This record gives sequence, structure tokens and C-alpha cells, in this order.
Amino acid sequence: MTIRIIVADDHPIYRDGVVKSLEETGEFRVVGTASSAQEAARLAEVKHPDIALLDLSMPGGGLTAVKAISAAGSAKYVAMLTVSEEDGHVSDALKFGAIAYILKGVSASELRKVLKGVAEGEAHVSPNLAAKVLTYMSREDPSTPASPLEDLTKREEDILRLVSKGQSNKEVAIALDLQEKTVKHYMTVIMGKLHARNRVEAALIAHEVWGRAE
Repeated sequence: MTIRIIVADDHPIYRDGVVKSLEETGEFRVVGTASSAQEAARLAEVKHPDIALLDLSMPGGGLTAVKAISAAGSAKYVAMLTVSEEDGHVSDALKFGAIAYILKGVSASELRKVLKGVAEGEAHVSPNLAAKVLTYMSREDPSTPASPLEDLTKREEDILRLVSKGQSNKEVAIALDLQEKTVKHYMTVIMGKLHARNRVEAALIAHEVWGRAE
């Protein structure tokens, strides 16, 4: 199945390069491009893409576009593609509805791989941002428990360990000999126990706690 995507970035040369990189394998079809937050929001309403891929620093602000598109439900998923490594930007993007935060230094093949996961509902934060974003989130929310993983069952822990390493639900299901829908159910329970707003936050919590212990 071809993944329908819109690309919003105010640098035409870079945007055209992204479009070419996405379409060259036939796995993606770019159904529209935009150069501002307002254009991106309008385009999403018209095209209803599987993914809205947004730059953070375009006119009007990428975060404004995330809010508008997420609130309208005009794209199935929202992903950020940006140069910003600021903790607050990552946290706000996830809070406002993005499920992926990708840095622009990524290769074309890696971008396609991440976005194929996004199209399946898989969250992603560029690995070098994970630990410091969790620290920022914890600072924002002082009610975060000191040991948030203590209430997980053994099976839930096994699943979260694999998710925190970047594995998709399908890959986790294969590794643990489970149905993919069972893994999705477990992730819903895990996010509830961790008070995580989304899959990314759950993975960040796991990465911080278990990474510190190893």
C-alpha cells in the first residue's frame, strides 16, 4: 500500500529533495507540499494524508501546524522533520500530537524507514534526543514517580524493553511469539501505568530508567 504524505518546509530545495527521496522507491506518494503552517493545515484538510511531515521553523511555526492538524484530525499521523534539538520543542511537538520527531541529518533510507513505521502508528524520537527529552519532561511534571516501571508485569516489561529499543509492534510480536494486536493492547496498558501520554513517552521513561541501571 502506498503511503500518502504531505511535506511542509519553507526551503524549496530541501523540500524538493525530501519529496524525491520519499517517492523514489514507490512506497510513498507526496500528495501536496506547503511552505507555512497555515498552508500545511489547509492542505491536510483537503488531502487527508496518512502522514503530515512538518518542519518546525517554517513561517507560522511548525508547532502551530501540529496543533491545528491534530485538533482537526485531518492527517492520520503527524511527524516533525527539523534541525532543532531543543528539549522544549520535542516535548511540545509530542504534547500537541506529533508521534515522531526526526532530525534533518537523517539519511533518505532511514527517513523512509521511520515514516513507514509512523504510518503503522509507531512513534519515533531521534535516539540522541531521548534521554534529555525525558529529563525535560520530568522537570515539567514533578509528579512523575521515582520508579515508574515498578508496577509492570514481566510480560509488560519484556514488551517495553523491545519498544524502547525502537522495535515496532510487529517486530515485538515476532520476537515474543504474540499477535500484533496483543502487543498493541499491552502498550495501551503500559502507557496507562506509566501515565505516559503516548508511546514515545513510555519508551523515553524506559530508556532513562533502564539505561541508567545498565
